[in-house]
Amino acid sequence: MLSENKNRKIVVGITGASGSCYAYRLLKQLSATDICRDNIAVIVSVNGLKVFEYELGPDALREISESFKVFDNSDFMAPFASGSSSFDTLIVAPCSMGTLARIASGLASDLVSRAADVMLKERKRLILMIRETPLNSIHLENMLRITNAGGIICPASPSFYSKPSDIESLISTVTERILSLSAIDCPGKYEWMKLL
Repeated sequence: MLSENKNRKIVVGITGASGSCYAYRLLKQLSATDICRDNIAVIVSVNGLKVFEYELGPDALREISESFKVFDNSDFMAPFASGSSSFDTLIVAPCSMGTLARIASGLASDLVSRAADVMLKERKRLILMIRETPLNSIHLENMLRITNAGGIICPASPSFYSKPSDIESLISTVTERILSLSAIDCPGKYEWMKLL
């Protein structure tokens, strides 16, 4: 089952925007697929680490650290910092406006922005789950630059078609959409979409 996932190599970047619950849920869903855990890498920025721990607590952070290989945001020796890497997808969830600006400007000044630069130049998947409101014209222009370069902007905009009964169900309407954009199959995904 789900054999099309087996050769996938995915990076999840967690930055300092609010919305750590999305990253946590996404990683839980990825761990339920048949993608080898060694093929799922995580980058956490300094601010991402602080926000993650503040919003979800140290136990959730420990669980991520014990379940996945976590790279420091300054580690340019990470395999996916190179275009020769076989990693095929980078999902930044949540993506701060500062990270968006660095990627849109080509400033590969940390591992998240370098990995994003690699995905764009190699024509691989880059998905930025932005979590900001309201948006100013600079934010919008940066999103347009990413889109024109081949990346995907996927705002953290939950849907309500399924009449979600709890926060996790609501969060899943976003993370399942990200999995769909990533062409990753996972158990039970898109159940809410069947209602349409």
